[in-house]
Amino acid sequence: MDAVRFDDIDAINALASEEFGEWGPSIVVSQEMINDFAELTGDRQWIHIDVERALKESPFGGPVAHGFLTLSLMPRLATSALKLEGQGSAVNYGAEGLRFLSPVPAGATVRARSRIVRAEAKPKGTLVTTEAEIAAEGSSRPALLYKMQVLYTPPAG
Repeated sequence: MDAVRFDDIDAINALASEEFGEWGPSIVVSQEMINDFAELTGDRQWIHIDVERALKESPFGGPVAHGFLTLSLMPRLATSALKLEGQGSAVNYGAEGLRFLSPVPAGATVRARSRIVRAEAKPKGTLVTTEAEIAAEGSSRPALLYKMQVLYTPPAG
């Protein structure tokens, strides 16, 4: 993939697509990872951490990962839809959208892919919106869709 200047709005928008790119690396979402996330966040709902109860009572057939755990794996899973150069910094600007579409069962293997949505000039730099999809192997629907916004700023000085 060729690099594009962070402030070349037209070039970035020319790369925007309705199609997602290639799948990135995969990771197994283990029950231990789910338990650790529950401890870290304080979200100890039984559908995540009580394996026996989840196997008997959960509408998902067993324990499932927290949606925010799945989202937090993005840096490990993501493939870059865009290679920018010349910027001073990249600042997480926020999310334009986040949808949790299907559960990630404990033990599932997940992976991600992304696409460029658009770029727009802002007073402090270039705002780039990308969309990422995380999916569990064997699922017919993505686990989540996330429209992320990053502000790329010029170098200081």
